[in-house]
Formats: sequence, C-alpha cells, structure tokens
Amino acid sequence: MEDRLARQLMEQPQFPVVADAASLARDPSQGPVLPAPALLQVLLATTEHAQIGVYAKDGDGRYVYVNPAAARMLGHEVGEVLGRGDDDLLAPDWANALKAADQAAWAQQHAQHRDDRLPGDDAGALDLVALRIAVRTDTGERWLCGTWTDVTETRRNQTVLRQALDQLEQQQRQNEELRRELSDQSVRDPVTGVYNRRHFEEQVHREVDLSMREHREFALVSVQIDDFRQLQQTHGSEAAERTLQALGRLLRSNTRAMDAPCRLGDDRFAVVLSGIGLATAHARMEGVRKQCEAQLVMLEGSELHFTVSMGVASFPHTAQDRALLLSSADLALEEARRRGGNSVMLAAIPFSPPAAPPPSPAQQA
Repeated sequence: MEDRLARQLMEQPQFPVVADAASLARDPSQGPVLPAPALLQVLLATTEHAQIGVYAKDGDGRYVYVNPAAARMLGHEVGEVLGRGDDDLLAPDWANALKAADQAAWAQQHAQHRDDRLPGDDAGALDLVALRIAVRTDTGERWLCGTWTDVTETRRNQTVLRQALDQLEQQQRQNEELRRELSDQSVRDPVTGVYNRRHFEEQVHREVDLSMREHREFALVSVQIDDFRQLQQTHGSEAAERTLQALGRLLRSNTRAMDAPCRLGDDRFAVVLSGIGLATAHARMEGVRKQCEAQLVMLEGSELHFTVSMGVASFPHTAQDRALLLSSADLALEEARRRGGNSVMLAAIPFSPPAAPPPSPAQQA
C-alpha cells in the first residue's frame, strides 16, 4: 500500500513544506521544497507515531492505509485492517454508522467534521472527533482520507464534572429550601400552620406602607372560634387542638400567597388580605365561615362541629391608621359575637360631613 501511495505522490512534481502554507500557496518560491518520496517518508513517519488515528480508504470502503493509532481504535492490528472494510472489522451497528459518515463525506466537496463512536473496552465506547475528506485523482481514483482524535477521557471527565455541578446545584437548592423552611418555621404557628403574631405585625406594617405609597387598599379580618373554651372543657385539649388545626387548614386553603392568615392567641386569628377592598374581603370570609360550619372534626369516632365569628375592616376606607384599623376589625368581631356568633360583620365606615363653606364678607361684617 505504501508503494502505491508513493507512486501516486511521485506523479506530482514536488510538494512544498513551509511554516506558512497560505503564504506558499500564493508564492511557492518563498519556501523550500521536498521531493515527493521524501515528503511521503516524513508523513508516514509522523503518522506512525501519532496519537491521532490516520487512515485512507479506497472507493469500495476498504482500508488502504491505517496508522497504529487508528488500528488500535478499530480494535485490531494494522495488518488485520488493511484491505478490509468496516463490515469485516465491526459489528453491523458500528459499521453502518461509519459507512453513513463516509457516504456523507463522499457527497461533500470539502472536509467534513463530525463525531464518531467505536466499540471500546469494558469502560465503554470510544468517543472520537472525526475529520473526513474525499479525494479524486486525475486518473479518476477515489480516496477517502480521515483522522480520529480520541476524546473519550475528555468527554468522561466532562460528564463527571457536569454531574458534580448538577449535584452541587441540587445541594444548593436543597440548602435554600431548608433555609426558607427554617425561616418560615420561625414565623409559623406550630399547631395550625398559619403565621404567628410577629409575622402578623410585620405584614400589617408592610401593607399600610404599600397602601399609603401606592394608593392601594387591603383588608384586615379578625377571627375567633365560637365557644372555644366550652369546647375545650367539654371535649378536652385534643379536641381543641384538632379544631384549631381544621381552622388553620381552611384559612390557608382560602388565602393567596400574598395574604397572611395568622394566629394571635388561643382562639384568636387574623387574616391580612392584600390588595382587596371591604366588599371582596367580606365575600371571601363569608365563604370561609360556611366551610367552618360544615367542617367535621373527628375525635375517637365522634364528630365535632365548630363555627367562627369574623370582623372585617379595610384600609384606608374603614380606618386611615394602623391602630384604628385593628380596633375597627375587633369592634366588628365583637358585634358578630354579640349577635350570636357564626357570622361575618363589616366594620363601620366613618362618615365625615362636608366642611362648612367659609363665611361671606357680609357675614364677617
């Protein structure tokens, strides 16, 4: 085979070898030249010791040249490869993939780059970066020349690194979720799962600031379980706790992420409804009241019921400062309880009479 290649090369007059091939293409006189046989010897000597696989195939797909690296990638010795095609050397799936790549290269007028895979050892397949270029001589012979660069270890390292980065990102997400969970626990009531008084104070302060700055409204609802102490005395602390838990679930399920259902005391709750007015807040809390009335609390096979009373106020329509807003909601709650409980009352909206007109000059006189 080398003799055949040598004859092909020697048919050419001379091959220049220079540091800058582009410059030489413009002006061959810029560099020294090697006779074709010498150039062939240099090229063959280089490829014989190269880690990159180098091969050439004839028009029928038979290997007419392979260097040791290419033969090793094919899983054979050099002598076992020469004169044989991929069908003779590889299993059908592997051979068909190489032949498809060869056909694509034959159809191109320029070098083709792609990834190839060859069966490797027990560690897995070889990942190869491939270069193919089809050559047609003046006599009509077709040759396919190619190289394989083994990037298996690089790809495996990249995979390991990517997995490590994915694991690190997952750990960071878990840490962030844990941080949020711990932070959330610090403002949650452990029995009911709603927010505690500290968060309630912060949320009301925040909503007042937003309302004054952005001219928006919000509602505050005071909530109390009817006859809670009697329930506790009659059925015990476990029944009371389950009732609190049931109310907590209903408040959480009927409020949005921007709202704040909170527990303020034993049987006292409050709900901050962000960005809604008095009428909407009343309608929503009326729905919660009905759900509480229909809720069953199971205790040792027995069914317990509970109801709630609510007072609804809004900022700035009911009150225009924080303290007055809280007292307005509490007064509405007291009115709901005074009427027998199991009801939702609206806080009174203060009426401000129009200012008297200024006295006329005649009146002033």
